[in-house]
Amino acid sequence: MPIGVPKVPYRTPGDEEATWVDLYNVMYRERTLFLGQEIRCEITNHITGLMVYLSIEDGISDIFLFINSPGGWLISGMAIFDTMQTVTPDIYTICLRIAASMASFILLGGEPTKRIAFPHVRIMLHQPASAYYRARTPEFLLEVEELHKVREMITRVYAVRTGKPFWVVSEDMERDVFMSADEAKAYGLVDIVGDEMIDKHCDTDPVWFPKMFKDW
Repeated sequence: MPIGVPKVPYRTPGDEEATWVDLYNVMYRERTLFLGQEIRCEITNHITGLMVYLSIEDGISDIFLFINSPGGWLISGMAIFDTMQTVTPDIYTICLRIAASMASFILLGGEPTKRIAFPHVRIMLHQPASAYYRARTPEFLLEVEELHKVREMITRVYAVRTGKPFWVVSEDMERDVFMSADEAKAYGLVDIVGDEMIDKHCDTDPVWFPKMFKDW
């Protein structure tokens, strides 16, 4: 049977006793966010709202965004990406297992030097697609033109943030390109592979995981 969202004890500052609250609520208070599903309007509003709130609350401390997503809606993914570039704290992006399509775009949007992939992830990039093929011909042609503009914009972002020539990224986006963590690092999608962090910390600190991002 489903276990639901785990609950953990948490003591709010000023309270004498801890209360049981949802695990994710505790993580949010520690500036740790999760994108663990397909990118749609609801999760986009959730993540962007939390980023803005945490930025208002503390404009200096880093925010951590863990990603395990197959991608999703183009506009929703762009909203998360643009919010990441707007808020004042640096955003760590950490790929846990898969970052495909728009999820790889969000992974790319983390602060340079703070984009991380765990050792066994798969990262995939491809060109954006439209879901409105039932439109009448005039509307369809207008949509194709708009989609072409969006594709060019996204390709330029990939090129700038990876350091790859525009034409290389454009050709790669013609098909689904899957990469391992090491391949994604070589491509410029991420800066650090998780086993590098593990090697650095595990032999010297038995509680390395909660601190490894801030110490890197």
